Amino acid sequence: MLPQRHRMRTSAEFSHAFRSGIRTGCRNIVVSTAKNPGKTTQVGFIVSKAVGNAVTRNLVKRRLRELAALTCAAHPEGYAIAVRALPASASASWDQLRRDYESALETAFAKLDLPQSKEKP
Repeated sequence: MLPQRHRMRTSAEFSHAFRSGIRTGCRNIVVSTAKNPGKTTQVGFIVSKAVGNAVTRNLVKRRLRELAALTCAAHPEGYAIAVRALPASASASWDQLRRDYESALETAFAKLDLPQSKEKP
């Protein structure tokens, strides 16, 4: 289970991840990641009705939560991570979701840690 201190709960926390962060996506999920200095890394999930009925949405949420819990120790501190499930995630296997989740996070962390250029070309 994902520890409480690592859960995103308020709309302000989700807004911070979406507005201040970068977005990376795969076939089954889209991950918005923002730096959140001085705080523990928090993860939140968005699974809309487009994914399927309540049973399917809850299955996808449980899988994503478990992925976050398993990889929580490996996340660097100080990030806000919002994971949005796409309709394809309803038919995705555990391994497909795991690969997409890890790939999207790896890409997001790499993009956020790149030094930002102050000049626009």
